[in-house]
Amino acid sequence: MKTINIGILGFGIVGSGVAKLLLEKQHLLEARTGARLHLKTIADIDTTTDRGIDLGSTALVPDAHIVLDDPDIHLVVETIGGETIARDFILKALGAKKHVITANKALLAAHGNELVCLARHHHVDLAFEASCGGCMPIIKTLRESLVANNIKSMSAILNGTCNYILSKISKDGSSFEAALKDAQALGYAEAEPSLDIDGHDTAHKLAILNSLAHGMEINLNDIHVEGIRNITPEDIASAREFGYTIKLLAIGKAHADHVEARVHPTMIEDANPLSHVDGSMNAIAIDADATGQTMLYGRGAGMMPTASAVLSDIADIARNMISGASNRLPILGYPQENIRSIPILPMAQLQTRYYLRFQALDHPGVLSQISGILGENNISIKSVHQKVKKPNGMVPIVMITHLASEKAVQTALKLISDTDSVVGDPVVIRIEETP
Repeated sequence: MKTINIGILGFGIVGSGVAKLLLEKQHLLEARTGARLHLKTIADIDTTTDRGIDLGSTALVPDAHIVLDDPDIHLVVETIGGETIARDFILKALGAKKHVITANKALLAAHGNELVCLARHHHVDLAFEASCGGCMPIIKTLRESLVANNIKSMSAILNGTCNYILSKISKDGSSFEAALKDAQALGYAEAEPSLDIDGHDTAHKLAILNSLAHGMEINLNDIHVEGIRNITPEDIASAREFGYTIKLLAIGKAHADHVEARVHPTMIEDANPLSHVDGSMNAIAIDADATGQTMLYGRGAGMMPTASAVLSDIADIARNMISGASNRLPILGYPQENIRSIPILPMAQLQTRYYLRFQALDHPGVLSQISGILGENNISIKSVHQKVKKPNGMVPIVMITHLASEKAVQTALKLISDTDSVVGDPVVIRIEETP
């Protein structure tokens, strides 16, 4: 039986989970892969903390270069995170013709094109199933299962922190701040949660998925990103009245000569299965021409769900090595020569429907003034609710528009904000209809 030596860089939550599965599931993995997956070395600056894992003969060392310089290690698993040291280590591993597995979506979104080219040049594999959606097999689905499909659209909940917060606000009427504190207490949110709640973690994942879905270079810079800081119980209650739920969605859509790629709070119909994805769970709905709607659902983070995805990549590479294959599957789902630079639609050109909320003064003619400005910008109103006056004298006005352009909506909102009729910035949430 062939022995494949593995090194892990980083012995934190994910690295510990990978080591645990490799050591505890050794016989199952051997039976399924036909190879002995030997965890030879783990590198981490902390070699003293007890992770509760019996490493046996596996060496725990403080220097990553011991792994990278070891000619007997065939496969390196990077679980350090970040875009600096991790990038340097992966570049060195690929340059040494070692296969690399990573869950590092931020690194892939920023430098993935470079890493893919280097892996291809050295005829080694770069695998990253755990980078998007935790244990959900999103990468395999797009790269392998849907190979005969044109991917028309993807809508995804890809951040458990945001989904937990929005679910908490919806169910308990909590403020955003209270829901965030609860998420932090439960370990769903970091002490510094900006990467999650401002939408950037989700954008990293969308950049990777767009590349796999459409055969395009990884492009993070042109993705429109908004987070959930400004979502209030009032907005969630209003959405419910209209038959919608608010979720932070990653949205990707294919058009003739461009793609849409955007991350923002989104109102979706209650009939949409994504509206029922609660708590810290993740899900992705893929609309493809041959299959129609496909949906994956599962835990998007955590030690063992993420480790499980890493082990699926290890098994794939082990099987390739046994058969003498390298780069059997194109890393981004398309041969390098077929990957194109496809433009992402500028946000100003987006056409969709909108939820608008204004804090209006209790004066005659305010509603007609707001409606007039919207009409002058070719924005047609489908529904309008005027709420009960608040103790501060403000009257919330909530509107749902028909199809309108982002540019027109933003122009109209600026004009409305400049009037004496409203106080504060209007709230705008885009609406996605069920395909």
